[in-house]
Amino acid sequence: MESLRRDLVIIGGGAAGLMAAAQISSILSEEGNSFNPSILLIEKMMRPGRKIGITGKGRCNLTNARMWDEFSVHVHPNQNFFKNAFYNFSSSDTMDFFRKLGLELTIERGQRVYPKSMKAQDVTDTLVRYIKRCKAVEISTEVSVVSVRAGESFMLTLSDGSVVESRMVLIATGGLSYPATGSTGDGYAFAEALGHTVTPRYPSLTALTPKEYKDNSDSPALAGWAKQLCGLQLKNVGLSLLINGNVAQEEFGDLDFTDGGIEGALGFRVSRKAVLSLSQGQKVSLVLDLKPSLSESQLKERIRRESSTGNNNIKYLLSKLLPRQMIQPFLTIHKNSLLMQSNSKSVEELPKLLKNTQFNIDSYVGYERCVVTNGGVSLSEISQKTMESKLQKGLYFAGEVIDLDGDTGGYNLQIAFSTASLAARSIVNEFKRES
Repeated sequence: MESLRRDLVIIGGGAAGLMAAAQISSILSEEGNSFNPSILLIEKMMRPGRKIGITGKGRCNLTNARMWDEFSVHVHPNQNFFKNAFYNFSSSDTMDFFRKLGLELTIERGQRVYPKSMKAQDVTDTLVRYIKRCKAVEISTEVSVVSVRAGESFMLTLSDGSVVESRMVLIATGGLSYPATGSTGDGYAFAEALGHTVTPRYPSLTALTPKEYKDNSDSPALAGWAKQLCGLQLKNVGLSLLINGNVAQEEFGDLDFTDGGIEGALGFRVSRKAVLSLSQGQKVSLVLDLKPSLSESQLKERIRRESSTGNNNIKYLLSKLLPRQMIQPFLTIHKNSLLMQSNSKSVEELPKLLKNTQFNIDSYVGYERCVVTNGGVSLSEISQKTMESKLQKGLYFAGEVIDLDGDTGGYNLQIAFSTASLAARSIVNEFKRES
């Protein structure tokens, strides 16, 4: 059995692991040759950064340009824990870092930052190229860490049978989302084996599935409704999340209907609370306001004008107010309010229904397609000033493996980059003290 000795092992070659390696490389190159630690990054997949490659629908929304006051409200569950990491390496620092490495960026609506090429692979390639050019960190792929034990140093057993002894370890394995990219929750097992608490984990930024999506055998008409909506994108609509009948969150923006249910920017924003509530057995509903820019009275007036020509046909009126793909599903959802009443009464009901189309949610899409994991290594056991374990000296954490996640819009990658950068700087400072 082969035995290796290293000063640092980074477990995981995703966003956090690659940024940590790149930051260590950058700091060491600036320091000169005063010390030369031996560093190994271990990635189980054939190549690093697989999950980066699918973020932002393949375009990679790598950060959000908002400053702390506006950025922080999109971080859960503990903004204060993340504050030190953000100020150590903010969203503007992220943009400066990638630009310095030659990656051109562009900023879109909502302060979302993308590579100018709109190719997510360019983000991964930029980091990997830089790490390899600096030669401070060795990248090993297609081998996984099986176990991590702590003593005078850390002993890591690998899938090829070799053992690595290391002074320090950075766990940057990601969470459980998109397991096909290598995120299978290994880091949680390592953390628990090393004495850490792992909070309950749930899918977040995921599709919420209306009850009717799955009632195909009993309600064929509703099965047709789900199929008709699939692929529809709605722009500038309102969405309210109801928990046990009470409004828990209100959002405005764009929404998608997919084969998994309701998602897109709006669906993702409310999914965190919705999934947690469903897991606790609470009743969850989404109420869609299809015309948020118009009050109910304004809608009444508009419908009155349209029907003044003598055409009170409901489908005709809806054709003036909704996308064509939405009309038949809307009629099916509201059949008790519209189709069972006289035409004039149906017309009177329209404004209220357009602003109150309700979907009862009973499930959600799991880790196979969610964007991020809610939950992870307990923040109370990690130093927010260094990202080092409070329980085990020389053990660090970064990225999705910890109990920190963000809303859609570039926040989660920035959490990974900021926590990884802080861990990297703390590790280099430890190298200096010990050299």
